[in-house]
Amino acid sequence: MAPAVQWIALVVLSVALAALLLWLHAPAALMLGPLLAAIAFSVGNGKVNMPLAPFVVAQGVVGSMIAKMIPLSIVGDILNHWALFTFGVLAVVIVSAFIGWLMTRLQMLPGTTALWGTSPGAASVMTIMSESYGADMRLVAFMQYLRIVLVAAAAALVARIFGVNPEHHVAPEMVWFPPVDWLAFGETMAIAVIGPVIAQRLNIPAGAFLVPMVVGIVLTHFGVMTIELPPWLLAGCYAFIGWNIGLRFTRTLLIHALRLLPRILVCIVAMIGLCGLVAVLLVYGAGVDPLTAYLATSPGGSDSIAIITASSNADVSFVMAMQTVRLVAVLFLGPILTRYIVMHTNPAPPPEK
Repeated sequence: MAPAVQWIALVVLSVALAALLLWLHAPAALMLGPLLAAIAFSVGNGKVNMPLAPFVVAQGVVGSMIAKMIPLSIVGDILNHWALFTFGVLAVVIVSAFIGWLMTRLQMLPGTTALWGTSPGAASVMTIMSESYGADMRLVAFMQYLRIVLVAAAAALVARIFGVNPEHHVAPEMVWFPPVDWLAFGETMAIAVIGPVIAQRLNIPAGAFLVPMVVGIVLTHFGVMTIELPPWLLAGCYAFIGWNIGLRFTRTLLIHALRLLPRILVCIVAMIGLCGLVAVLLVYGAGVDPLTAYLATSPGGSDSIAIITASSNADVSFVMAMQTVRLVAVLFLGPILTRYIVMHTNPAPPPEK
């Protein structure tokens, strides 16, 4: 089959799966669709040469997106509840690190893979960063996206228990081509393109994502620029990231991952349960209402948590501020924790490629 035909087949399959997942209101549908399509394509002996440049720019765009998600308004919430935020964020990070350490200790996954797979940050971000720190990006993605699906389901169930109608947990209809501020768009793309170049020159681990994120946060907070990311651009970037991960899968690795599925499920459920205990401590120790506490400490799936929170009587500002602070904490604590834990753990050998 000609390369152009294979590319067309991959794109069509990706669009079909992403559309199906969006219709089902699945979390991270725009990333999961292309990722699953690429896995199916690769396992089916498809051959597509993935160019590096679009993948690097896609990382820069995701970094800019995270910068846009961190507004100055959360500073007030953090300062007003600094003790709760410190406890809630650190407790969830410790829980995830403990589960990751346990999986590494039991030699379920190689090296730092389990630690990055259980990191409670944005799934795409953790997957991108993991490769720079010696983890198997493919298995990290397998764990991260499996976890956000389970976390979203658990959060929806808890919200239902507290009287929230699940029919309201539907994101507003996507406007794919809204009006665009082209000046702001050009500035955003400049950061997404130049940031990874600077990161490469300075040899910064995961810098293609981190440099645009840090620069974007600084410039937007000082009013120098506005980040403009239309949905069609994000969808394209998610697709490139999903393809880059999925096309690395082999039949052997997929079988290996499926064999690990029962144990990974147990670990994810344990992680969700322990984070639930942290929420209980917030309820009885600080008087936070149960739904707000649970949603604030849910380990990942921030987009799904945002939809559920907005449809409930939970404290939206508190929940999203804690989710955001935890994401930032994991971005900077993740590499430190993984190095420390791996130094004191005997990792398993990597799976057959």
